[in-house]
Amino acid sequence: MDFKFNAGGLPLLVSMPHVGTDIPDDIAAGFAPAASVKADTDWHLERLYGFLGEMGASILSARWSRYVIDLNRPPENTNLYPGQDTTGLCPLDTFGREPLYAEGRAPDEAEVRRRLRLYWRPYHEQLRAELDRLLAIHGRVVLWDAHSIASVVPRFFEGKLPDLNFGTADGASCAPGMTETIAALARAHGGYTVAVNGRFKGGHITRHYGKPAGNVHAIQLEMCQSTYMDESAPFAYRDDLAGRVRPLLRRLTQAAADWARGGAEGKTQ
Repeated sequence: MDFKFNAGGLPLLVSMPHVGTDIPDDIAAGFAPAASVKADTDWHLERLYGFLGEMGASILSARWSRYVIDLNRPPENTNLYPGQDTTGLCPLDTFGREPLYAEGRAPDEAEVRRRLRLYWRPYHEQLRAELDRLLAIHGRVVLWDAHSIASVVPRFFEGKLPDLNFGTADGASCAPGMTETIAALARAHGGYTVAVNGRFKGGHITRHYGKPAGNVHAIQLEMCQSTYMDESAPFAYRDDLAGRVRPLLRRLTQAAADWARGGAEGKTQ
């Protein structure tokens, strides 16, 4: 399979497009040494969000590394942050600007199209199918796009990122009431810094599938990896840190599901 998928009963689908670490042998043969470190992976998110199955949420997580193809980029490879540096659909370098390919081995247009067909489309077809299934059952659904990143990446931003970065395409991908509910819970915790539509406004998944008028409300959470793991290789999971943030993540995702079901949180549009 090109992804892992578990169907749940809640009106909540959690997508993890950057947790994959597998690289097909034919692609790995053209990579430079930096690719084997897989430093830009969203490490350990499946473990961190391990409560989702018990909650009853649907979970979709990637198998293939973002170095193969980035599932959170549009198929046309347009820049989601015009004027700012980003990595593309088939990245050519790491966040630290290390080349991913040996000389002369970068993918051409035909290879990019092949990877779109083999590795990108299956994930998005499953994502769309599950959203449609949940919509048919509940009439309203939340898509939670889960990400993590090193807290300091000079290529993309100055200084240290806030711990929890929520993105809703500047409000276009979900109703204000849901954003306010989630952000208020995160801020009330008091243990983490919070930003809404700051450096991270949501990638392709949030922007493409989040259609409030169609009752799909999408939000991206980009977490600093310093909240739950070591940010340097071998990128170890830290139970001491994760044990503090996991209860908050559970409250946030449960609040999103409750909002979608039209509970107390869901009455504010």
